[in-house]
Amino acid sequence: MAENKLTGLRALVTGGSSGIGFACARRLILDGAMVTIAARDPDRLARAVERLETEMPDGRSVKSMICDVTNEDDVRSAVCFAAGDDAKLHIAVAAAGTGMLAPIIATDMDTWRMVIDTNLTGTFLTLKHAARAMVNAGGGSFVAISSISAAVTHPYMTTYCVSKAGIEALVAGAADELGRAGIRVNAVRPGMTPTELTAGVVDDPEIRASYLSQMPLNERLVDVEDVASTVRFLVGPESAMITGEAINVSGGHQLRRGPDYEDLTRQLWGDDAIEGRIPLD
Repeated sequence: MAENKLTGLRALVTGGSSGIGFACARRLILDGAMVTIAARDPDRLARAVERLETEMPDGRSVKSMICDVTNEDDVRSAVCFAAGDDAKLHIAVAAAGTGMLAPIIATDMDTWRMVIDTNLTGTFLTLKHAARAMVNAGGGSFVAISSISAAVTHPYMTTYCVSKAGIEALVAGAADELGRAGIRVNAVRPGMTPTELTAGVVDDPEIRASYLSQMPLNERLVDVEDVASTVRFLVGPESAMITGEAINVSGGHQLRRGPDYEDLTRQLWGDDAIEGRIPLD
């Protein structure tokens, strides 16, 4: 691992209290960045800061900010806090996300809005405000956490797939627009990664086997550190000429098909939802 190549750079990581976001924050801190983690839950945020402080080298610190990424005022405040008195931000990682298992015809509007607002709108708002602070810094690097589900269908998780595909369209458009300001915009597509959010799925042996069967590198699932290492590469000087990309970190899963969620979805929603027998309202 490159050492201290991010020294002096300010970074914001949304969804930084757990999972992939936490791993990304940790990796950036260890490589010298001044990191602010943002998340909705103050207790989880405090625990994350405590964990990070026990691991970081002497002389380094981590800041935190309560932030709901669906709320523009929260995002604006988090960016301003991370950017400091001179309003300069160099790195932003949009890792806040959520998901829901539901057949399309059984998905209610509250679920649709929750997933789209958190994953896609949250990424948009983070990019919108982070990019302004990056302009002040003379450029920067933004990385969004997408998903393998943006590349291959995940039946009964279509709302989630749409949100992640939207993130990649956002990344492509923003990379094209913001390059003239020295801002690089990329995405990482993790495969199935064990986290608190995915625990219920990963713990199902049939679904876990379904993922592994579609991965050419199938001795294990993706680890949060695999994702964090790729994010670190994309925000660092080693990737200075990379923008507008979505990099798969999935053991090759993008080469095959999505996982099989049918049995679990039947258990949760019943046969009628799977077979399309839900009547019109």
